[in-house]
Amino acid sequence: MKREHHSHPHHPNPNPSVASTSNDKAGKAAMWEESQHDDGMDELLAVLGYKVKSSSMADVAQKIEQLEEFMGTVQQDGLSHLASDTVHYNPSDLSNWLGSMISEITPPPNFEPVMAPPPPLGSSVMMNDSFLAPAESSTITSIDFADQSMNTKSKSVSPRTQFEDCSSSSNYELKAIPGKAIFSQQTQFDSSPREPKRLKPSPDFYSTTSSSSLQPVSLPLPTAAESTRPVVVVDSQENGVRLVHGLMACAEAVQQNNLNLAKALVTQISYLAISQAGAMRKVATFFAEALAQRIFRVYPAAPIDHSYSEMLQMHFYETCPYLKFAHFTANQAILEGFQGKKRVHVIDFSMNQGMQWPALMQALALRPGGPPVFRLTGIGPPAADNSDHLQEVGWKLAQLAETIHVEFEYRGFVANSLADLDASMLELRPSEVESVAVNSVFELHKLLARPGAIEKVLSVVKQMKPEIVTVVEQEANHNGPVFLNRFNESLHYYSTLFDSLEGSVNSQDKMMSEVYLGKQIFNVVACEGVERVERHETLAQWRTRFDKSGFTPVHLGSNAFKQASMLLALFAGGDGYRVEENDGCLMLGWHTRPLIATSAWKLGAQAVMTH
Repeated sequence: MKREHHSHPHHPNPNPSVASTSNDKAGKAAMWEESQHDDGMDELLAVLGYKVKSSSMADVAQKIEQLEEFMGTVQQDGLSHLASDTVHYNPSDLSNWLGSMISEITPPPNFEPVMAPPPPLGSSVMMNDSFLAPAESSTITSIDFADQSMNTKSKSVSPRTQFEDCSSSSNYELKAIPGKAIFSQQTQFDSSPREPKRLKPSPDFYSTTSSSSLQPVSLPLPTAAESTRPVVVVDSQENGVRLVHGLMACAEAVQQNNLNLAKALVTQISYLAISQAGAMRKVATFFAEALAQRIFRVYPAAPIDHSYSEMLQMHFYETCPYLKFAHFTANQAILEGFQGKKRVHVIDFSMNQGMQWPALMQALALRPGGPPVFRLTGIGPPAADNSDHLQEVGWKLAQLAETIHVEFEYRGFVANSLADLDASMLELRPSEVESVAVNSVFELHKLLARPGAIEKVLSVVKQMKPEIVTVVEQEANHNGPVFLNRFNESLHYYSTLFDSLEGSVNSQDKMMSEVYLGKQIFNVVACEGVERVERHETLAQWRTRFDKSGFTPVHLGSNAFKQASMLLALFAGGDGYRVEENDGCLMLGWHTRPLIATSAWKLGAQAVMTH
C-alpha cells in the first residue's frame, strides 16, 4: 500500500502508523539519494542514527516496499499480527535488518513452527527478542491486556492496570502512547471460540522433523466491557537524544550554508518533536520554526506591536518569579542607595507597564522620618497607535502615590532607542538637590546590535551622576560571532527556562509566557544584523564593559540575598529555583543553571572627578 510522505515542517502527522513510517523511510531514500555521494555511509541518515551505504539506497528502498507489502496485505495466513501488534523502530543497520525481516516473514517451505504451551491465565506473553533489531538500544514493546472475563472470581479492574512491561533491559523513562493508529481495534466479541493468534516463532524453536497438526497458542482477549486499546511503550529518551542531535545538525548545516541538508533535517526535527512531552516538545518546536524561518527566509510582514510584547511580558511576570526577582533586587539596591536622601529621581530605561515601582513607593512611604519626594522618568518606545501609554502608566502611579502620601512627580519619555537619549533632555537637577538612580531590566543587551550604542548610553549615564545604577540581564551568551555556538547556548538556556515554567498553575499565563520566550528564540536564531536585538551576554562580560566605562560594582549585601530567598519561598514553594550570590551580584536560576543576574554600579572615583 502506498502513502504520500508529507514533509511540511509546521504540520507533522501526530499519529504516524507503522505502514506510513515504512513509506516515509522509502520516501526519504528516494528524496535524499541524489544529494549524497556514491560511496560511504549516507551522511543524512547517519545523522539520524541509520547506517546505510549510499550505494545501497535503491536496494533499501526496494526492501522497504517489499516489507510493507508483506506487513500490510497479508491478512489470512497468520502473519497479520506483524502489521498490528509489533512496532520495529530505528534499526541501526537498516539494509541488513530489512533483509532479515523479509527472510523471517517468508520461512523455508518445509518449516513448521513448534509453539509453546499456552501461558498461565492473566500473564503477558513476550515477543521473541530476535525479532527486534539487536544493535539498537531503543525499546518499543507491544502489550496486550489480560482477559478478565475468563476468571469469574476476579474483581473488575481497569485494563490499564492489567499490563506487564515486556521490555527487558531499558532504564529509560518510558512514555505510554495509545496505539489507535498502529493497532487494529476489535469492536465486537462473542462467546464463540476465538480465532487463534500466532506468535512469531524463534529460530531456536525450528523443528527438523515433519511435525504436523500443531496449533498456535490462543491468547486471551479483552471482553466487550473492557477497553480494547493496547499500549505501545516508546523510548522517548532515545528520541529526545535524536531530537537534540537533529537540531544541532540542522544548525551546523545552516552555518555551512548547506540549505538542502538543512531543509531535510528541519522536517525531521518536527516529526521527532511529536514523540516528546512537556517542555522539550515545546522548545524544540520553537527552535524548529525559527530554523525554518531562517532557512526559507520567511519572516513576519511587520514587527510585533510593542503593546503586545508588554502584554506577553505581564503574563511572564505572573507565571514565574524571574521578573519579580529582578524588580525586587533592583528596588532593594535603589532603596539602600537613597538612604537619607530627601529628593530622589529614578530614571527607568524599561518602563513598560511600571510594574516595578509600586513596591518601591510603598517602601519609601514607610521609611523612618517620612518619605522623600519621589520623581520618576519612564522611558519607552512609541506606541503603534500613537497613544500616550507612558502617560497612562504615570496617572496610575500618581493615584497610588496620593493614597500612600508620597509626593510624586512623573514624566514619560518616548524614544525609539536608548542610544537616542541625551542627558540634557531629562531635566536633571544638581546632585546636591536631587539623588539619581538609573534602572535597566532586560534592556541594555538590545543596544549591542548597533556599533557604539552601548558606549554612548553608558557615557550619558555618567553625565547623570547617579548614586546607583541597577542592571538586570539574562545570564547567557547569545552574542557570539559563530551561529552554531549561539544556537547551542540558546537551546540549553531556553530548555531550562521552559522546564521551569512547567509547574505553573495558570495555563493561560503559562501559554502566553511560552509565546513571550518563543519570540526571543525566533530573534536569536532567525535574525541577523540590526534586527537581532536579543544579544544576551553573561555577567562577566557586563562586568568588563562597566569597568572599562568607569563604573565600580556595588555589593548587594546579605540582606538582599535573604529577602530574595524568602520571595522565592512564597512563590509556589520555590521548588527548583535557586538564588546565588556571585561577587556581590545576585543570580536566579533553575536548579543548577543561573538564568538572570542583578548587578549594581556606581561611578568610580576617576569618573566622578571627570564629570
